[in-house]
Amino acid sequence: MADTLTTPKAHPQVGHHDVDYLHDGSLLSWLTTVDHKKLGVMYLWSILFMFFLGGVFAMLVRLELFAPGQTIMDAESYNKAFTLHGAIMVFLFIIPSIPAALGNFVLPIMLGAKDVAFPRLNLLSFWIYATGALIAVTAMVTGGVDTGWTFYTPYSTTTDGSVALMTFAAFVLGFSSILTGVNFIATVHKLRAPGMGWFKMPLFIWGIYSTAIIQVLATPVLAITLLLLIMERAFGVGVFDPKLGGDPVLFQHFFWFYSHPAVYIMILPGMAIISEIVPAMSQKTFFGYKATAFSSVAIAIVSFVVWGHHMFTSGQSQLAGAIFSFLTFLVGIPSAIKVFNWITTMYKGSISLAAPMLYALMFLILFGIGGLTGIFLGAMSVDIHLHDTYFVVAHFHYVMMGSTVIAFLAGLHYWWPKMFGRMYNEPAARIAAILVFVGFNATFLPQFLLGSRGMPRRYYNYLPEFQFLHQVSTVGSWILGLGFLIMAGYLFASLRKKMDAPANPWNARTLEWQIASPPITHNFHEIPVVTTEPYDYYKPFEPSVKGHH
Repeated sequence: MADTLTTPKAHPQVGHHDVDYLHDGSLLSWLTTVDHKKLGVMYLWSILFMFFLGGVFAMLVRLELFAPGQTIMDAESYNKAFTLHGAIMVFLFIIPSIPAALGNFVLPIMLGAKDVAFPRLNLLSFWIYATGALIAVTAMVTGGVDTGWTFYTPYSTTTDGSVALMTFAAFVLGFSSILTGVNFIATVHKLRAPGMGWFKMPLFIWGIYSTAIIQVLATPVLAITLLLLIMERAFGVGVFDPKLGGDPVLFQHFFWFYSHPAVYIMILPGMAIISEIVPAMSQKTFFGYKATAFSSVAIAIVSFVVWGHHMFTSGQSQLAGAIFSFLTFLVGIPSAIKVFNWITTMYKGSISLAAPMLYALMFLILFGIGGLTGIFLGAMSVDIHLHDTYFVVAHFHYVMMGSTVIAFLAGLHYWWPKMFGRMYNEPAARIAAILVFVGFNATFLPQFLLGSRGMPRRYYNYLPEFQFLHQVSTVGSWILGLGFLIMAGYLFASLRKKMDAPANPWNARTLEWQIASPPITHNFHEIPVVTTEPYDYYKPFEPSVKGHH
């Protein structure tokens, strides 16, 4: 295996060569920028605000469920609170969090490029996202939505509230997702550095590339579905409403054809982050690189044919149920490949328990629980009993929050020094990570028990025998919230101090760690040429980017 490049090609640049991107330009230039790094940072602040907003609704829901009967709100307000929590978290936070924020920032640098393939399209994607977010917030303050984040018909076509406005917001947000996916696919195909073949790309790129394929192919189905829902509410078009000759189960087919691949739009980038952090924090060459890369593509492909496991109780045929059940088990294979390769990579590694690695280890535990309980729900005989119970709520949160959000936090801590040029307080970061882990499990482990004992999800009231587990869950949410408050404190505090981050605090080998922290406006003074694999920790490190560290 050859050593890393020693002779980069010269590449003259125009403008402020040595100005880092953070200090290059006014506020107006930020709002109209086509720099992928600035857009990534703007996405980051936007989605963090949405995460805060969704978290507030979650805390309100948990507080209401502390005791049977009315605690802090009535039943109608409760329905709106959990709907807004779900809609904000799914459409405005989790789906764009890793690809649009972290992916926008690091993907071009990892490829050795100055920017994405279509910089102006990237700017358009951000402003479409901002427009969708504004429409969603308008829907919240003009009546709210009480349908649940899935907008199931026929209730969503007949209820009062701002359902049409909220579904239109999701419709608009879909365009941002599609354009981002197209941009990333083109960037990966066309802008890789000289010498970077498909099997010399970092695994983060493989994960984002697979996600982009799902975004481009699946999101239009959701857009059409939501448009049909809006038309039915506005004009009485009989597509889903049985009174008008429609079929409400058809909505479920359309919705889950998108929304189950959307689960992998959420989780694949999280897996991609873990694939970066594990070798860097273990200082070991990644075990099973090709198998892990292909498993990302396999997950993307299989994700399109498993939507029916959401509908075992909808009246579909037993044969269809059996096929969807088999395919659900099948998607566990590429996921397991990743888990085994992460663990094997860590074996006998020189592991650093810095905050990014703590979150990566948490991801392994929580994703293991989420994946295992998903197999339970994929078995028809078990799902009949657990369908629409708190068991599903717990499983969903272990996969979405316990895996995707934890991976996002891992990536945020891993690339924070690169993005902002500042190191955060490491002891505080470890304390926050422990609180998040304890609080998360205290919140959602009791919900597995609630569901297995028959507690339905989304219910405003419940029997007294469920009160203790609900109270444990609510106290857990307070611990979780405390962890996030501490995290916000030390991350924002780090922005107030002078830039102190080295170019490569983790001794990683991928290209983004071979340039300054924060990067200059055009990323590289010279085009890097890659001649080695991205995780070759057995060789002495010779950077691909010379002279500017």
